[in-house]
Amino acid sequence: MNRPVPVPVPVPAPSPTVRADAEARLAGLATPPGALGRLGDLAVHLAAMQGQVPPAPLANVRAVIFAGDHGVSDHGVSAFPKAITPAMVRTFLAGSAGVSVLAAQHDVSVRVLDLGVDDDLDGVPAEVTAFKVRRGSGAIHLEDALTSDETARAIAAGEAVAAEEIAAGAQLLISGDMGIGNTTPAAALVAASFGLPASEVTGRGTGIDEAALDHKTAVVQQAVDRAGERAADPVETLAALGSADLAASAGFMAAAARAGVPVLLDGVISVAAAVMADRLAPGASAWFVAGHRSTEPAQSLALDKLGLEPLLDLGMRLGEGSGAVAAVPVVRSAALLLSGVALLSDLG
Repeated sequence: MNRPVPVPVPVPAPSPTVRADAEARLAGLATPPGALGRLGDLAVHLAAMQGQVPPAPLANVRAVIFAGDHGVSDHGVSAFPKAITPAMVRTFLAGSAGVSVLAAQHDVSVRVLDLGVDDDLDGVPAEVTAFKVRRGSGAIHLEDALTSDETARAIAAGEAVAAEEIAAGAQLLISGDMGIGNTTPAAALVAASFGLPASEVTGRGTGIDEAALDHKTAVVQQAVDRAGERAADPVETLAALGSADLAASAGFMAAAARAGVPVLLDGVISVAAAVMADRLAPGASAWFVAGHRSTEPAQSLALDKLGLEPLLDLGMRLGEGSGAVAAVPVVRSAALLLSGVALLSDLG
């Protein structure tokens, strides 16, 4: 069944009036001017996104890991086989992945969904595969990742999941990822969206050597060249160069921004999806906060284009949403400043 193609609809910015009120309160705190640095800036931004001063404490933070396989993983772009993807889905469910440990420490809810894993995942709970679009995606340097209908279904799935998480009380959302080979389509999406050459956006992913990096760069450039003028349309870009999991993540973030719920970004996969979300819903990036800087060049380039500066820089490249979850304590701290710090006027 053919689904309607999403039409880009601009997203209103966080409240400028509330932002001004939050800036005034920050200036009135019993701290030297500018002493809180970027933590104070983040507190103001959170207030504007929540529409209230001071912002409410962030008690309910929810992460969703969108999992899927990628056809390019069969073409020498990754140091690991795609069999790792279904194994990691089970590891998330067992609560023993990297992001799981961090999420348990920081009281973050984690949900994993199979959008395009090249495995039937026998025995996993039905809700994990409820939004599955297909097994794997096309090898993007040779063919489209998805059909038009599959792309629309994946975007719609992400929107539906965002609605579910928001209905469950999410005050801050995180989009995680799992999929061997996924840094290749992520790099291609960033390159195509900003008109950049593959040589500037392609990184080592899971840790490939120099020869494999050269090959991966050529694959990304071939994919972008194959997409051609279709890259001018965000849905066509996702169909040609993305995957079901990346399209769902983009739909998830776009829906969060439309609903006025902030999103904390992770590494290159999350940021590539954020770029596509901002294209699907222009202005959505005003609702995003960059959790950390990864080692992938496409992530830093895309963050610069979106005007976002990462909160952390720890040399991480795990994915899964782990870098964003590691930044949650910083965001929570910022949310408390405008309510907990005394005002100069209260000191007499």
